[in-house]
This record gives sequence, C-alpha cells and structure tokens, in this order.
Amino acid sequence: MGYRIAVVGATGNVGHEMLNILAERQFPVDDIVALASRRSLGTEVSFGDKTLKTKDLDTFDFTGWDMALFAIGSDATKEYAPKAAKAGCLVIDNSSLYRYDHDVPLIVPEVNPDAIEGYAKRMIIANPNCSTAQMVVALKPLHDRAKIKRVVVSTYQSVSGSGKEAMEELWNQTKGKYVPGQEVAASVYPKEIAFNVIPHIDVFLDDGSTKEEWKMVAETKKIIDKSIKVTATCVRVPVFVGHSESVNIETEDFLDEDEARDILREAPGIMVVDKREDGGYVTPVECVGDYATFISRIRQDSTIDNGLNLWCVSDNLRKGAALNAVQIAELYGKRILKKG
Repeated sequence: MGYRIAVVGATGNVGHEMLNILAERQFPVDDIVALASRRSLGTEVSFGDKTLKTKDLDTFDFTGWDMALFAIGSDATKEYAPKAAKAGCLVIDNSSLYRYDHDVPLIVPEVNPDAIEGYAKRMIIANPNCSTAQMVVALKPLHDRAKIKRVVVSTYQSVSGSGKEAMEELWNQTKGKYVPGQEVAASVYPKEIAFNVIPHIDVFLDDGSTKEEWKMVAETKKIIDKSIKVTATCVRVPVFVGHSESVNIETEDFLDEDEARDILREAPGIMVVDKREDGGYVTPVECVGDYATFISRIRQDSTIDNGLNLWCVSDNLRKGAALNAVQIAELYGKRILKKG
C-alpha cells in the first residue's frame, strides 16, 4: 500500500531534500505532487528518476491526499496548513509556527515516537528546529540512563539553515576576497559571514538571548523532559551545510564516559566516531548527505561531579529538516494509517 504525498515548497533547499530522501528511502508513494508558489509554477524538480513540474499551492485541493510535507515559511504555513488539515491531509510542518502549540506534537522519531498519537487534535505534526533535532537524538539515550539535569550547548550552524540566498552570500563574499572590486556587502546577515562567525541567529529577545537559543530550550523540554535546564549560544559559521554543537551535560547519576560511548553506539540514528588521535572525529564537511547524527569527543567533565562533554554534527538539511519530516511520515504511516 502506498500513500498520496504532497511536498509543499518543493523548489527550496529543504523541499529538494524531502523529495530526494523520499526516493532514497523508497517511501511507499502511490502519487506525489510538488507544490510551490505561483512564481515557481512549472519549475521542474527531481523525484528519484522522475521529473515533477511544480503545481500552484494557492489553488491546490488537498482532499484525498494522505500527507503534506511543508517546507515553507511560517507566514505561508499559517495560511495553507489549516486548509490541508481541514481536508483530512496530515501536515508535517518544518516551520516554527506550531512547535510550541500544546495541541501539536513536536516529534523526533528516535526520541519521542509515541507522541504521534496526538496528531488528531489538529491534523498537524511539527518538525523541530534543526539545531534541536540533532542534539535531542544524542541526549535521549543518556537521559534514559542517568537523567540529565542541565545542558550547556554552543552551536556552529551552517548558512544553509538560512536558505539559498545565504549560501549565495557566503559564496559571493568568499570570491570577493580574492577579486578586487568584487566585494559583496552583507544583506542576509547583519555582518559579513565569509571568514567570520556571527553569534546571532534569529531575533534578539528581552533577556539578551536570541530566538534560536530560546527554541533549543523550549523544544528540548517539550520533546524529552520539561525538567531539563538548557542554556544555548547559537553561532552562524561560514560552512555551507552541516551544523555542529559542543554539548556539556550534567546528569543526576554518574555516567562514565566509556559507558556513555557504548550507549550512544547502540542508540538509533547515531554514529559514534571518537578516536583520540588526529582526525578521529567528524566535521560538517564529512556529514553532508548522511542520515546519521555523528558524535565525537566524548569525555568526562572534571569540573562537576556528574558531567560529560561531547561534539555533535549532522547535516542540517537532512536530520535537521527533511529527513526528520520523512521519518515522521514513515512513523505516521506505520502507526496510524496502517492501523486505521
């Protein structure tokens, strides 16, 4: 049995990845449609060995479609997601619009798959923020063993998290460094991103944190455990694809670094690459195109009684967005549609 699937925002970075991953994972599709705004009408996108022409989202009728994977901004999602849900089509939304809605499950399938049962309240399931998604995959198995009390995380986030224009800005600024007169001023970001790092993602809040940092706090609590304390510093770096995170964890019970390494090796969605030698860790360049969340540099934090440090890397367009959405679709198909 196959499903009727709509990919909304099919011409964007995440929409492209959704189509790629649906094909790669041989998702059971009977019918698939690529939807985009009217200005992209007729644009061709790939789905496996097929070519799809985008159709107009504004006039599309979601009646009779099983799932719609949304990869558009919050404003457009606010308009179109309720229409799809009202037509009986499950919305799996990659924007931040519904993540903090009590009636909408926020799901990372390796972490909280049972939350899928809450889909029926709104016919919408939210995909977490890219930086949160990879971190909670690593935190959950450790939390199950030793109960995490506090997390201190610093992120090193690639420009693809800001979309195509940001990737072009990094590329053009980098070229401009070597071609006199070709310098490119910052437009996507508040400062130059080439050969630089920017400790600012999303808008600033009253307490001095940014919205991206707040997202990591709120989403970790909703997905894993509301009692976990989280503090984050989110930084944009001149990397095209792949988010990295330095994560410090404090647990209630002592957890030896060797046991932590063994736990993570057995955990779903994780690949441990942790050799204490030159190159014995994973960097963003190496994770691009992979499904896994990579964990390296696992070690005891000697400054507290029950502390661990680790390095976490993942392809943000995949596990941080498109892959997680497809995994939710797989989970919904197995747990809900087949049961029904």
